[in-house]
Amino acid sequence: MLVHLRNPSRDVEVAGPIRIQRLLDDLGINRESVIVIRDGELVPGDAKLPDDADIEIRPVISGGAA
Repeated sequence: MLVHLRNPSRDVEVAGPIRIQRLLDDLGINRESVIVIRDGELVPGDAKLPDDADIEIRPVISGGAA
């Protein structure tokens, strides 16, 4: 599977199938600090991704009104 990581931007090949939480653990990424996107939709942490998945992992950005 192809994983597109942001901040810093890089692409990583990972063998699947694999659950999101395991993937993030293997990459050393805290689940609470990112969102996972596949085909334009958010993917829950317990989802299992097939070997041919193409996903993006983006950092969560929060803010508020001034």
